[in-house]
Formats: sequence, structure tokens, C-alpha cells
Amino acid sequence: VKMALSLDDPVFRDFAFYATASVAKMIDMSFLTVYRRLTRGVFANPEDFPKGAPKKPVYDDALVERARRNHLNDIENILPFLLVGSIYVLTKPDPKTALWHFRVFFFSRVLHTISYQTGVQPARGLCYLAGMGVTFSMMYQVFKATY
Repeated sequence: VKMALSLDDPVFRDFAFYATASVAKMIDMSFLTVYRRLTRGVFANPEDFPKGAPKKPVYDDALVERARRNHLNDIENILPFLLVGSIYVLTKPDPKTALWHFRVFFFSRVLHTISYQTGVQPARGLCYLAGMGVTFSMMYQVFKATY
């Protein structure tokens, strides 16, 4: 019995790769936040401060907050991509078209992070729109295939 989804299916294999890469990129943002907290001595919780240091939480450090907001933006965009993409794969799309969806989404999120962390507009907004465009395109294909 052949499984409905397997890595033998090129669309699923490509989705699995780019979905996992997107999640890895999202997780990296939490490491960036931790790195910035540690190197700047900026902590939100008293128990996180080194022993003997004043325990005054800081919630407004510009670099820490930029990394946190970028991480939240990833969560808001990558999770819908994962959910919609999982269903999109089941519609048996053209493998080349599907691969371009996955690539554009992933690289738009990487470029979005670079532009977010360097404060470059309108690149950040355009990268956001590219990623959302991919998710909406896949949603459209799912709706078209189901009704």
C-alpha cells in the first residue's frame, strides 16, 4: 500500500524541505533574541539576570524588540504557510509550480528578516507581500480544487 504522502512525491518532498527550512529560520529568530538579550544585558524577567545584578526588567531595548517583533512576524506568516501548504500538496499541483511557490515563500522570509533587522523599507514590505502572495495563491488553488 502506497502512502498518500511520501518523500517519493516530488511536491511533498519539496514542501517538506522548504517548510522545514522556514521553521528553522523562524527558530533562529528566538536564538537572535536570546543572543541580543545576553550581549546587551537586557532581560524581561528578574530570574534571568545574573546573580548580583540589579533586577530591573527592560522591555524597550530597540535591538531586542526588533528581533522579537521579527520572530512574531515569522510566526504570523510561516504557520499559515505550513497549514495551507500541507493542504495545497494534497491538490496534486504541478511540481514546478509548487516548487516555485515554496521557494518564493522561503526566500521572501529570509529577505524579510534581513531587511527587518537592517531597517530597510520598502524591501521589508515587499518581501512580506511576496510571502503572503504565495500563501494566498496556494489558498486559491485549494479552494478551486475543493469546490
